[in-house]
Amino acid sequence: MATLSTRAALSSELPELHCLLTGWTESEPTSAAAPTRQVLHHVLAHGRVRVAEADGVPVGCVAVETPSSDHIRLHVVAVRPDVRRTGIGSRLLREVLDGLPESPGERPTISAVVGTEELRSARFLLACGFIGARTLRTGQDDGVRLLFQHKVRIDYVDPDARHLVPVSLTDQLLESLEPADHAVTGVVALAEGPAFEITRFEQDDPATLQSGEAAAGISFSGALLAAITFLLGISFTSDRFPDDVRLILIGSTFSTMLSLIVYASASGELARIRANSFGRIMKWGNVLSEYGGVLPFLITLPVIYAGVGDNRWVTLVLAFTLSVAIGGYEWSEFSIAHRFRHTGLGVTLMALTAAFPLLGVAAVTTGTVSWPWALLVIVTLMLRTWLYLARHGSEAGIAQHRGQWQIRA
Repeated sequence: MATLSTRAALSSELPELHCLLTGWTESEPTSAAAPTRQVLHHVLAHGRVRVAEADGVPVGCVAVETPSSDHIRLHVVAVRPDVRRTGIGSRLLREVLDGLPESPGERPTISAVVGTEELRSARFLLACGFIGARTLRTGQDDGVRLLFQHKVRIDYVDPDARHLVPVSLTDQLLESLEPADHAVTGVVALAEGPAFEITRFEQDDPATLQSGEAAAGISFSGALLAAITFLLGISFTSDRFPDDVRLILIGSTFSTMLSLIVYASASGELARIRANSFGRIMKWGNVLSEYGGVLPFLITLPVIYAGVGDNRWVTLVLAFTLSVAIGGYEWSEFSIAHRFRHTGLGVTLMALTAAFPLLGVAAVTTGTVSWPWALLVIVTLMLRTWLYLARHGSEAGIAQHRGQWQIRA
């Protein structure tokens, strides 16, 4: 099997690349045309051409242009005809996309323009996460071209507002894509010929969604703070409460109060400040409330019961149940950890967090000093907080498990 490698093209390869691209694209009439020598010379001079080679022989090429820091124009993705549909084109395009920032606010717009008859190119772009957002008239024989844009946000589509437009019906295609919320999302085969699938995307109000998220965060942290302070108040009235548990609850109260302040700051960001930092602020609130509030509160419950109760078996069953529940939650799609990329350290800390209820109960019921357990709980949760706040990016990991668009359930 040939070894596939990719590299940046050299300016000296202009004649050879232009000849190869012209031959590859002309062999398939439904593919986009090769860029001109002038365009290829321009993108080569700026190091925006990558070549795929199989045992040193060129088999694929991608050429992009960066007219500004906010925009990338995809000129061509071409693959030698005999090795098409082997993932070479997708790999070349993915290498271009992987080098871009992940944050939607920093990521440039990535676009490509293909003719309505260039169906192979249209299918390839759609499979790579692009949508046909607009139509462009070329001014030559009333020709129409489609402007494809790569989607960053995960959007919902209306399942009852999709229709098919035959490729030959240019006027109908222009009319269907005139609304800003309509786009081409597929190419299908009909009895009379190929057709574009036109889909309507739901239009959300980001300000309303963010306001609701901030309000939910404030309500959740407020209720959590009330539960923790209630338990902390009881702890100071009982002589059977372990001192190390009191320490964990005090820290949990402080962290939950911080998360409440952060969520309130998110509301201020929406209403007055508008520094476009809502996502970062909410990330801080979510992490602080989970690792400083929810988990310490749940971890200490069976340990408290072990200190004030007399039934060892009930205590062990409670601790085991909570450990299993915490472990299941940590690996579910509802946890904060699910929103970030998993690392070896992160997985280890997740498993240790789930085991803390059992370890704490074992220390109390056997009469072992439980201060080391309490310190380990504090250090682990603080390390996880630091890991997600300082070492990881935005809460974007979950997006990788979904398509670019989907039907709202």
